[in-house]
Amino acid sequence: MYFFNTLTQKKEKFAPRQGPVLIYSCGPTVYARAHIGNLRAFLFADLLVRYLRYRGYQTKWVMNITDVDDKTILGAEKAKLSLKEYTQKYEKLLFKDLRALNVFPADVYPRATQEITEIQKLVKKLYQKGYAYIRDGSVYFDISKFTDYGKLSHLDLPGLKPGARVDVDQYNKEAPADFVLWKKKKEGEPFWILEIENQQLPGRPGWHIECSAMAMKYLGPTLDFHLGGVDLIFPHHENEIAQSEAVTGKSFVRFWLHNEHLLVEGEKMSKSLGNFYTLEDLEKQGYSPAAFRYLCLQTHYRSKMDFGFRALEAASHVLTEIKRLRVRRNERYHPKEKEAVLKALDDDLNTPRALSLLHESNNFALWQEFEPVFGLRIEEAQRKNRRQAEKLLQERERLRAERRFQEADALRAEIQRLGYLVEDTEEGPRLLDN
Repeated sequence: MYFFNTLTQKKEKFAPRQGPVLIYSCGPTVYARAHIGNLRAFLFADLLVRYLRYRGYQTKWVMNITDVDDKTILGAEKAKLSLKEYTQKYEKLLFKDLRALNVFPADVYPRATQEITEIQKLVKKLYQKGYAYIRDGSVYFDISKFTDYGKLSHLDLPGLKPGARVDVDQYNKEAPADFVLWKKKKEGEPFWILEIENQQLPGRPGWHIECSAMAMKYLGPTLDFHLGGVDLIFPHHENEIAQSEAVTGKSFVRFWLHNEHLLVEGEKMSKSLGNFYTLEDLEKQGYSPAAFRYLCLQTHYRSKMDFGFRALEAASHVLTEIKRLRVRRNERYHPKEKEAVLKALDDDLNTPRALSLLHESNNFALWQEFEPVFGLRIEEAQRKNRRQAEKLLQERERLRAERRFQEADALRAEIQRLGYLVEDTEEGPRLLDN
């Protein structure tokens, strides 16, 4: 099993250590409804966990919830809600989307506001070890003290400006700067008291320190996998490495895996362009979460994914065709066919190749074999369709008895879209696989 490691910029063989495989994925900042680009990242994490489990590994997966940062505070202020009320609203919507997409629950969902003590401990350790300093009531990480800074994002450090500091949670600069660990309290913001060097510093955590604290609390000093989108490589993940390794002196992560962006018909998703979509938007247009899940699997996680409704329509059609294969559910597949799919997935989770091989096999039993990996709910969706079709069939018979034949014919067409044909017999109508 090989994975492309962002740190080394090459594929490396995965050799498990003793105990469960330790996985940390950067979760959402709950200031708005997750869009389909966010969901692609969560689906990638789910795919990795599913495949490792399928291969017989035990896993421990932690996905954090960022419920205090610049965005959540600003959002709560505008909505005139408490921070907790505001973030819980979007957290509930997130879990609703994840359930709809058939994403396995993570083992732990730590929330930043519930881990303040752990975060403060880490800030204090960094200060005591000489990696952090206090300025104007805030605590900053001194990147000049960490000689390996830039190794993940492969930054050209001659551009470093000594003493330059950045106080915002998210930034994008050519020249890296010292980043904030503990932010001085601002008027109207939630705050906690950090006691350090006989000083009491009212404030809140910086975004980067939250993940280091939560990852190491629940998974230990060295993780097997750390996941996230490519936009998090710098500064977020670079800063996580610096904070974590400065404290422990150990390698923080063995494999860094990053998924690429989701584009909408070649453009970046943006509300101003009118191409910003949530899962709810797709469902309102009649598309199932499974269709979006399949669409994501068609593109390798390290490639940009170009979303469009034609592609989503095609994905829906493909799922219907897969379900129609169920009439041959008892047909055996050749062991070599399974091995070919495994070989594709072992090669840095090459899902496009794996799906191509499954389609070539045209075998429902082989699709069932890999259902635990792909999570397309091909059997569950079919049972749901069957129940819906049976209800529509009863309604059709009622309409026919009332001689409302045009409406009855419309239901017949609806039944066919669910994957069934109606056969009228002397004993009454029955459903046939389409």
